[in-house]
Amino acid sequence: MNIEFNGEIWFWKGPAPWFFVTVPAEQSSDLKGISGFVTYGWGVSPVRVRIGQTEFQTSLFPKDDRYLVPIKASVRKAEKLDEGDNVTVWLEVG
Repeated sequence: MNIEFNGEIWFWKGPAPWFFVTVPAEQSSDLKGISGFVTYGWGVSPVRVRIGQTEFQTSLFPKDDRYLVPIKASVRKAEKLDEGDNVTVWLEVG
């Protein structure tokens, strides 16, 4: 399954701070429909991601009926991104 969407980068200040983009509700529903086939534990699903010209592998995290895409520091640096920036995210799931 391939998904493309636009979203804003946001910062989570928790005990392990990280940057994320939230998958919109409609696409999150689609992902939830296949999560049983691709998850490797507690709903986490491996994905290939492209933002700008940068591709990387990570895992989607389920949260409040949506999914979060963690944005690695190397990606933010390569694409010159920061909190509040809007990005187009391409996901390949499975």
